[in-house]
This record gives sequence, C-alpha cells and structure tokens, in this order.
Amino acid sequence: MMAMAGRLQLLFSPTAPAASASRSCHRQSTPIPVWSRRHPDLPRSIVAAARPSSMSASAEEPSAAATISRGGKTRRKVTLKLTYLEINSWVCEVQPQEGQGQAPLRILVDPLVVGNLDFGAPWLFDGAKKNPRVKALGVDELLAPETGPPDLLLITQSLDDHCHVRTLTQLSARAPDLPVVTTPNARAVLASLPTPFRRVTYLEPGQSTAVGDQVQVLATAGPVLGPPWQRPENGYILLMTTADDDDGHGLLYLEPHCVYDRSFLETKRLRADVVVTPVVKQLLPGNFTLVSGQEDAVDLARLLRARYVVPMSNGDVDAGGLLAAVLSKQGTTQSFEALLSEALPQVQVLDPVPGVPLQLQLELDISGPGQI
Repeated sequence: MMAMAGRLQLLFSPTAPAASASRSCHRQSTPIPVWSRRHPDLPRSIVAAARPSSMSASAEEPSAAATISRGGKTRRKVTLKLTYLEINSWVCEVQPQEGQGQAPLRILVDPLVVGNLDFGAPWLFDGAKKNPRVKALGVDELLAPETGPPDLLLITQSLDDHCHVRTLTQLSARAPDLPVVTTPNARAVLASLPTPFRRVTYLEPGQSTAVGDQVQVLATAGPVLGPPWQRPENGYILLMTTADDDDGHGLLYLEPHCVYDRSFLETKRLRADVVVTPVVKQLLPGNFTLVSGQEDAVDLARLLRARYVVPMSNGDVDAGGLLAAVLSKQGTTQSFEALLSEALPQVQVLDPVPGVPLQLQLELDISGPGQI
C-alpha cells in the first residue's frame, strides 16, 4: 500500500500554482524561459510560462474573474493539466476556474500500463518505458479513488500501442462502465475483451460527443494504417462549450502520428490552444514515414493557431526485436524548436517530463464563429 501511495503521489501530486498563459507570450520578449529540457534548473512542475508576479494567478484571485466580458466576447479561465506516461499514454485534466471546488474532468488517453508494448510478437518489437516510476504505474493507480475515477477513456487508434489489450483487459474488468470514445477501427478489439466496456462511443472524423456539460470531444482524421481505402484512425480536439455556444473553443488537440487532414482542419476552421504531437520523425527502411514531425508539426501548429506545442516522444523507448533494428529517427526536439521559432516565434514549446504534471492556465474565448 505504501508503494502504491508513492506512485499515486507521483502521478497526481499538486503542481505549482498556475501562471497565466497569455497570447502575448513571445520567445523574444519573455524574460523567464519556458519549461523545457534546455532549462533543467527549473522545477519540473512549473507551468506553461513564468510571468511577473503581478500577472500570476493566486489563491486570493476572486473566482468571478474566471468569466470576463470584453467587447461582447466571453472569456473564461481554464486550468489544463497534462501528465505524460510515455509511449502514447496521457492523463488530461480539465478544470474551469469557476468550478475549482469540484473535481476536474479526468481523461485517460491510450493507456498502456500493463507490461511492455510488443503487439503480441515480442520477437518483432518489444518496447519498454524508460522512466522507472512511470513504468511502475498500473491500472490500480489510474482508477484509484483517492484521485477520483476517470471520466473518460479516449483511444486514438486500433493498434496495440494505443488500444493496448492487456491494459484494457484489466481496465474493463475493474471499470466496465467507464465511458469510452474511440475510432470505429477499434470495435473488434474492444468487443474481444473478456469484460467489454458497456458505454462505448465510436466517432468518425468530423463527429463529436459531449463529456460532461462543458467539454466536447471532436474526432479528426489521423493516419491510414492499412490499404488506402481503409478508414483513417483518429485524432481529437477537446472543445470548451457553454449553453449559449455549441461550437466552443479548441482547448487541446492530440494525435500521436503527426498526420492530419489539412483540408478538414482548414474548412472547419478548427483551432486548439495546446497541440500535443510527435515532433521527431520515425522512419522505416525506404524512407517510409511511420510517425511524422519536424516541419509537419510546425505546419500543424500554424493550421490550429496554437499557442503551445507539447512534444510526444512516443519513439523514446527501450526497444528490442527485428523492427527496432530497422527503425530510425529524423530530427530532434531542439531542431523542431528551431524550425518553430523561425516560422511561429509566438508559439512556445513545453517539453514534458514523464510522470510530472504539466499545468497550464489558459484564457479562452468561447464566443463567436469559427472557434471550433
């Protein structure tokens, strides 16, 4: 029990008070650096950007400030907490500041916490997480009542590095009524679980569903993992909505291959303040791109009018097997930052440390057309 308590403290311990995240944050003019590997002396629980103390949120700040009207538009402050559990796994927590007395909305994304990633063929590929504390986390910690049960399980793709059968077998046995949102491609995998989930919503790209009364999950097109006629896998945008605004404001975009439908994003005028995406390319022989990044991640940030990019290092594993021997990488987080700084100097890179919550306090415009 003491070991589990320590792992819970790692995963859900409170972070430092959130600093206000503003559109005026620029690389050139922000005197205190953004949290990234380039600044190892900063606390690992530091939020998006350090601001002068007069601009920081504090416990004394009145809750009425969570909703601000400016020029006929409504702005709301929202706290977003992201915890990276390596490979493609995340815990996302969303809390509007007017609901600070309530538990945040907790979303599990592509959880893989039971054993290694081997696609059922460890001779071909066998990937293990690197961080020993993150590696020690299991289903018990994800469902622990001390932190509040998750409100949603979000699955992006149908393959085992996203729809991990061993993890989902334990998760569905323990929490069969946990709501699930996923791609229709994962239907066969979920149906094969010994104890299937009872509340599954399958979203095609362009479809959305409500999670609670303030968040919508919108599916976007991801990669096609198979013949060209196959349905694409999913990415997702979390939208903050109100009773008067069904379109909402794009809070978070997450897709694990940095593959997207440009025309769909442009036509729908989609946006997201925070973009979670790989930035380092992973290549198979013949220069076949398995996971994109680099200039494609820069273009994605431009399309979504992002304020922050959070790199997903899903190729950073201790790997063995035949496939691991032929996989190669192209680019680094640092080379991506250089590309982004040249193209979009106002966008900041927040490089997460596995197991350490990354907390952002965002001010959202939730009114007007074209915000989704």
